[in-house]
Amino acid sequence: MQAVKVGYFSWIVARALCSGRIHRPQLVQISSSLCAVPTSVTQTRFCHKTASTPDDSTAVIRVPLHMQKRVETLKQTRGKNQINTIRAGKLLIQSRNPDLNQSAGYIPGKFEQPRLCSKGWKHHKSFGDYFTINNTKSVAPCVTANHEEEAEQKAVTFNKLHICKELVQALDSVDIKHPTTVQLQTIPKIMKGHNILCAAETGSGKTLSYLLPIVHRLQGDKESQMYSSSSHKIHALVLVPSRELAEQVTSVCRTLCAPFGMQVKNVGGGRGVGHIKMLFKRNNPDILVATPGALVKALHRRCLDLSELSFFVVDEADTMFDPSFSGMLESILSHTNIAHNPSQTRGPGHRAQLLVVGATFPGGVGEVLSKVTDHSSIVVIKSKMLHFLMPHVKQTFLKVKGADKILELHQAMKMLQQEKGGGAVLVFCNKSATVNWLGYGLDEMGVRNARLQGEMPAPVRAGIFHSFQKGVVDVLICTDIASRGLDTSGVRLVVNYDFPESHTDYIHRAGRVGRAGGMENGEVLSFVTHPWDVEQVQKLETAARRRAILPGMESNIREPKPKVAETDTGVERLN
Repeated sequence: MQAVKVGYFSWIVARALCSGRIHRPQLVQISSSLCAVPTSVTQTRFCHKTASTPDDSTAVIRVPLHMQKRVETLKQTRGKNQINTIRAGKLLIQSRNPDLNQSAGYIPGKFEQPRLCSKGWKHHKSFGDYFTINNTKSVAPCVTANHEEEAEQKAVTFNKLHICKELVQALDSVDIKHPTTVQLQTIPKIMKGHNILCAAETGSGKTLSYLLPIVHRLQGDKESQMYSSSSHKIHALVLVPSRELAEQVTSVCRTLCAPFGMQVKNVGGGRGVGHIKMLFKRNNPDILVATPGALVKALHRRCLDLSELSFFVVDEADTMFDPSFSGMLESILSHTNIAHNPSQTRGPGHRAQLLVVGATFPGGVGEVLSKVTDHSSIVVIKSKMLHFLMPHVKQTFLKVKGADKILELHQAMKMLQQEKGGGAVLVFCNKSATVNWLGYGLDEMGVRNARLQGEMPAPVRAGIFHSFQKGVVDVLICTDIASRGLDTSGVRLVVNYDFPESHTDYIHRAGRVGRAGGMENGEVLSFVTHPWDVEQVQKLETAARRRAILPGMESNIREPKPKVAETDTGVERLN
């Protein structure tokens, strides 16, 4: 019986050693009471009595050699020195776990796999975890680059861009004196008559980069009486995806056109055909700002003529070339004559100059533009920070349960009030129903807010964003219709209540803060709830750690694939 006990006990010890619970590879001593039994096969294996000390009845369990090696390997692995990502200076990635922090001065190697703070965020125990991508610059890169150029070349003003004095004075009246990097690159190319595709980060001054040369050129043509025979026709068309953006561009354009007496109109969706007809019943404007749906209605009913068009602008190009808008865009382009080279933009029988502008490089642009012009005639202007995370905006990611998001939002707004004395807050949701529900919830908490979403009727939507810009209300809850192109210079905090579905949406949402001439020290707070949100966050964190562009973003115009038609004899390529 004692031999059975010794064998059973040794089996338990062996299991404990294999599972790693005992880390003494040399020996395990067993009390003498278990080994003081007659010799048997079991005792011969596990018990050994020394002849020199007959009184010592201690048994010795020997650990197999392969198990000793396994324990030693485990110790070496656990004690292995990890790559140190901490350097002197400011932290780029600041995590709840300090071991995962990364300094701004450290960049992972090409073949080094960065350790992610969000690696285990798909687990249900990760709720409450967070990490922050700190800002490494104080102002926007487009402004920083311009200041560096000013230091080398003294001061660069709009006068050096050969813009008429009236426009420079109009800019001075709104305290705009120095052009951004994007404007320095784009304005001279447009004034030379080139077709332009400009892709630059949000808040870099793209609207003025195309409006200034357009107004300058139209004023010059008016003075030369070039349009005396066609004064009733539209000379510049600006196409934008939303009514709010159309109103904003119209407001800026009217400020620039006021010294010259040029007329500017805008036509947006949600209005009846009668309203559109009345809008164009009198003289057509010099510059028209329109949304695609309303413009297609006007063209089908022959309310306007685009034959004398000098400029055709597609703003927020990544949205306009999306499949939801590309059909209408192709229909509008079919009513215009786009120039193939700069010489065709001047003189009698001139053609329209094409200007495509966006904060991200539009996908599918090659397929659409190949039908109206040559790719070789398009000058592509890209900023250095295109498709990068903004280095001057602090971005925090919080893993949180869906039921706790409204409480975290309320807490974030309270901290903004305490630490920075308040400020405008922009809250993004993925669905219109979430916008309404969240608005009601904040109302019950005593937080005054406004709501903006695409299912609202046009009369209700009118003026909501304008009141938010003027500071009448400090909290705006909206869908992605407010993330494209709108000027939100007064916003201090952007909250992604629902995490965006794509990197493009994230860039546009985060671009509502840290704009040129806007509030400094803007922040972005993103709530991460679902597993598919975690996948997006991991890609963003990897790009931030590597200082790389976001994956899956296009950066060049792709040549359209030749159409292929099946025939009786085989396959025929269509030109």
